[in-house]
Amino acid sequence: MSALVLALAAGAVVGLALGALGGGGSVLAVPALIYLLSFTPAAATTASLIIVTATSITALYAHARTGAVRWRAGALFAAAGLLPAAAAGAAAARLPQLVLTAAFAAVAALAAVRMLRPGPADSGPAVGDRAVAVRPVKVAGTGAGLGALTGLLGVGGGFLTVPALVTVAAFEMRAAVGTSLLVIAANSLASLATRGATTAGVDWALIAPFTGAAILGAWDGRRLAAKVGGTRLKRTFAILLLAVAAFMLVDAVA
Repeated sequence: MSALVLALAAGAVVGLALGALGGGGSVLAVPALIYLLSFTPAAATTASLIIVTATSITALYAHARTGAVRWRAGALFAAAGLLPAAAAGAAAARLPQLVLTAAFAAVAALAAVRMLRPGPADSGPAVGDRAVAVRPVKVAGTGAGLGALTGLLGVGGGFLTVPALVTVAAFEMRAAVGTSLLVIAANSLASLATRGATTAGVDWALIAPFTGAAILGAWDGRRLAAKVGGTRLKRTFAILLLAVAAFMLVDAVA
């Protein structure tokens, strides 16, 4: 099977997961790039950031049209993660491949466990701006941690950003999903800005179709979630992620 076909197929799966689950789909991008398209771990995390940025901005536009983005609170949350994302992005290029692979496998396992647990409930009316003003230190700390995660491993972190916005910033679920895309896009761009050398080595002939398939797949993912049901999809995806995490750990230490 040609690399182009593999890139299109992997991008479609990542997009379907993102569209259906609202987060976590980008965790599949890195192992797909490594094991299907023969990217190094460092190059895969950089390429994943490009994919995450493009899909997040596209999805952000769709959510903004429905009024599901809290721009002021989301911008403050994202601002706290910009410097950590940039610093982590610069550090990622200097870390051993084994460390990056093991760290990514741990995050994939965490994402799987998070999806198997009940999701955060809708907290009612949006009070995100007020919560950010009342708990600025906690919000800044959480935003910084999410930014570092995005910069280091090339994942959007939607599986952590959405519950963080619900619990820390007191967003209702619909606003948390929409606003998380603003946070993810900002952190991804900040990390990419410090990865000039690794970005130059990205194979655009594969990343472009991968990204395009992911964007189109995200639209189909929303319809898939409506037909199959979010709970069943999350469980299936979580099991897949656990298998991917276990495979990466075994491969890293072998």
